[in-house]
This record gives sequence, structure tokens and C-alpha cells, in this order.
Amino acid sequence: MTGTDLARNTRTTPRRKILISGAGVAGHALAFWLNRYGCAVTVVEKAAALRDGGYPVDVRGTALEVVRRTGILPRLRDAHIDLRRLTFLDEDGGEVATVAPHAVTGGVAGRDLEVRRGDLTDALHTAVRDDVEFLFDDSVDTLDQSGHGVDVTFRGGGRRTFDMVVGADGLHSRTRTLVFGPEEQFHRYLGYCFAGFTLRNAFGLSHETVMWNAPGRAAALYAVGDNDDVHALLTLAHPEPPFDAFRTPEAQRHLVAAVFADAGWEVPGMLTALRDADDLFFDAVGQIRMPRWSSGRVALVGDAAYAPSFLTGQGTNLALVGAYMLAASLADRDHAAGFAAYEHHTRAFVTVNQDLVGEGDATLFPTTARALEQRNDLLRSLSAMPATATEGRPAHSALTLPARVPMA
Repeated sequence: MTGTDLARNTRTTPRRKILISGAGVAGHALAFWLNRYGCAVTVVEKAAALRDGGYPVDVRGTALEVVRRTGILPRLRDAHIDLRRLTFLDEDGGEVATVAPHAVTGGVAGRDLEVRRGDLTDALHTAVRDDVEFLFDDSVDTLDQSGHGVDVTFRGGGRRTFDMVVGADGLHSRTRTLVFGPEEQFHRYLGYCFAGFTLRNAFGLSHETVMWNAPGRAAALYAVGDNDDVHALLTLAHPEPPFDAFRTPEAQRHLVAAVFADAGWEVPGMLTALRDADDLFFDAVGQIRMPRWSSGRVALVGDAAYAPSFLTGQGTNLALVGAYMLAASLADRDHAAGFAAYEHHTRAFVTVNQDLVGEGDATLFPTTARALEQRNDLLRSLSAMPATATEGRPAHSALTLPARVPMA
């Protein structure tokens, strides 16, 4: 039975009302597929509007097939960022190696996509906006499950009842906290923090990334094209989560400035820009690992359920694949059977991608001088190889999408 047949069949019965909390990649992708399967979908988003721009994200392996089936692949091909080289520098600013991007990411040149996160969400939004209800500038306040559904109160004062609720609200998911408990139970800290922001491209960079490294510290400038701005990323090793720094942007800026105070290369100018940046994003590098992704009529998808951390490069891919699998699992099942099938057939894919990085083990961000030199030796060997297309790591394509998810 095809997805079209399932959608036709589900529309002969009352449409199930499903609330999705979060209008990011996972939320939009899930909304698209649930609508295709005949559900009445509402998406609530705390931001006042779609977030545009943002850091580039990779789409590869199984997620590419999700994008193709969604019908937005041509648009994303047009938005593809043609990153041409990665240059690595040592602590003194000298060049270690320049490599082809796919030599590091493990993707397939000419097939994989790299797009701004905002371009991806905008493409998904365009595909679904006429069929799905969006509530911007609002969020879930309380959830109360009962035999007939989930009673939801919104921060804006509204009250509604849904057959199911799905949290697609990211690493620090409020839905997860309301239903499963505090984040600390599920957050696996990986030993790093990062600060991201944009600054003026005064470096002559175009279609490239340049990364400076010292043990336990990294500074990167990412020019996605010939734009006036570049993305900056400052990553630092920190044995324990810096809870004090999470309280205010000022504390975050102070921590980063203190760690990088004696750094060379372009870092002093980056720190100056950091002081005035109005788009600073600071967070710990971590994963969400949960024993189960649903409870009653509430489920989680994407980073809310299984954030892999940016160290894997697979967050967007897990969001797209997870959303597709959840919607397909619910296509002709009740919530209990659908959620069970979703987890049964998706968990192995999630696990193999989360396992791409171990605790405190990040190849691009070595914490000791010896590990840094070993990484640099590896990069030098990669730079000596021809820049040909290579098959991606198995984790990227470790799940073959079904037209319909079988029973768990």
C-alpha cells in the first residue's frame, strides 16, 4: 500500500488531531508527512516567525531520500553551498593542511547537500504551510493526558485537546521536561562548549572554512559564499558543564574570552566581534539519550529525543529521518502501536549515528598536544590524496526508508 493509498483511507475516518511543538527541521518534516497521512496538524512555535539564515547543515545518506520524497530536492540543490576547501592551521597560524570537505565529512561529493538551516526550514514550510496550522509566538505551558487525548494549555492563554502531541522542540525540549522529567536525566555531556556568531568578512574568505587549533581550543571561520559576513565558531574543552555561563550572555562572553585570551591568528578580532554580536549562540556539546521516546500519547522526535551533537554532523539527518519514520509508523495505527513501531525501526539508526563520537572524543578538536599532532598527521595524509568522490560512512545510510513502517 502506498502513502497515497494510506492517506486516502485515513480520510474516510475522523482526522486525528496532532500538535507538534517546535517549527524547526524535525517539526516541519513531521508536519508534512503527518498531513500526507491524513492528520490534522497544528505546529506551535515560540519564535515570532520562521528563523532564517543560520549555520549550514549537511543532508546526506538516508535523509537525502526523505528530502527527495518530500519534493524539495530541486529547491535545495539550488540552495546548495559549494564549500570548496577546509584549511587547518596550527597554534602559530601556520597551515597544516588544506583538504576537500568530503575527505573530512565522509560524505559523497556531488550527491550530498549542504544548505543553510533557514533555507531547509523555509523549503519545508513552503511545502506544508497551506495544509497545516501554525501558531507562532506561542508555546506549550502544560500537558495533561487522559483517556481521550492530551489537554494542552498554551502560554498565550489558549486551551485545546489533541489526540497526540509530539515534541520537536530541540535539545532543551520543554515537552520532554513536562512529560519525562528534567533534562539532566538524559543529557550526555561530551566535554566541550561552543560559541557561534557572525561577523564581517574582512578575511577575504569565499566558499571555505579555516580552522585554527590549539589543544582543547578551536576557532573557525566559515564563509558560505562571497557574502559580507562569515560564521565564527569558538569551541573549547571544559571538563564539566559551565553552569554559571549558561545564566547570561555576559557570562558566556566572559568565559570564552578568558579561555582564548592568549590565542593568536584572527582570534583577537573574533573576540572583539563576540563582545558586540547580537546573534550569539552558546551551548554545551552534548547528546540526548533516552530509554524510550514516548509516554502515553506524547512522543519526541529529532534533537528532543536523540540529539547526536554537532560533533557527528548528523543532527539534521536524524531529524529528517526520524520525522519520516514517526509519521509512517502512525499512518494506520493508534498512538501506542505507532509509537512502538517508530522506536523499534528507528533506534538502531539513531544509535549508530550517535556512536560516531564517544565521550570527550572529537577528532577535529583534540584536547592534548599529542592528539593534535596525530590529527594533523592524518590531515596531511588526506591533503596528499586526490579530491575524488568517496562513499559516505555507513552510519549516514544505515536505514532504508520503507513506504510504510512494518509492525514492531
